[in-house]
Amino acid sequence: MRHKFLHLIALMKIVTWNINGVRARIDNLVAWLRESDPDIVCLQEIKCQDDGFPRQTLEALGYHVETHGQKGFNGVAILSKVSPDEVHRGLPGNDEDEQARFMEAVFSTADGALRVACLYLPNGNPVDTPKFPYKLEWMERLREWTTERLALEEPLILAGDFNVIPEPFDCRDPSVWLNDALFQPESRRAYRLLEHIGMTDAIRAVSDMPDIYTFWDYQGGAWQKNNGIRIDHLLLSPEAADRLSTASVETHVRSWEKPSDHVPAAVQLAL
Repeated sequence: MRHKFLHLIALMKIVTWNINGVRARIDNLVAWLRESDPDIVCLQEIKCQDDGFPRQTLEALGYHVETHGQKGFNGVAILSKVSPDEVHRGLPGNDEDEQARFMEAVFSTADGALRVACLYLPNGNPVDTPKFPYKLEWMERLREWTTERLALEEPLILAGDFNVIPEPFDCRDPSVWLNDALFQPESRRAYRLLEHIGMTDAIRAVSDMPDIYTFWDYQGGAWQKNNGIRIDHLLLSPEAADRLSTASVETHVRSWEKPSDHVPAAVQLAL
């Protein structure tokens, strides 16, 4: 039955959203799923172990649930209207890394396999601590993993909170971020390397307008002042980019009661 569903749809909507605590935002998540009707959702910062995820609530809406959780922080999940054929948890390359930040799911479509990687990239702050080298090491492992997957020549999406501001116009005031790990030259270079090996930033593929943001801090009236940054990205392999129909940011969700400080970013692919 899952193959039949994928064969019938003309466009597939795939979304990334840092939910900032799935149990704290479950009402918003349910309301958004009903409104937005995505086919695949990559959630970050679920902040719970696998057995604490509100699985039944989301399954009642018709979503299959895969989680890679961690007590109290981090954690990723993939919700999908059809079951994946494969699920792989954890980013390869460092057996000592126990943080729950990465999960890959493979789906069958009429065009073959669709690979979706949900990632929550390390923040890296403060820069003068081991957290920043860990961020860069993680990004290098992601580049190596992506290079291997690109060799398969299949539609691939890297969807998640990258904790990287790619360009100065991806934030309202670049001077505020000069000493932040999200805007360091090394972080931005590592992001560009993903583009250089063949990945396409979906949002920038459809718009070069400034003031496209996905995150507004809870402090200092950032949302009211539109003092935001763009750090949640969907990177597409050439095979996925060829099928790109639209890309957008669902900004209005930030104005809801008890919101996440991030909002959903979405692509629609012709699959």
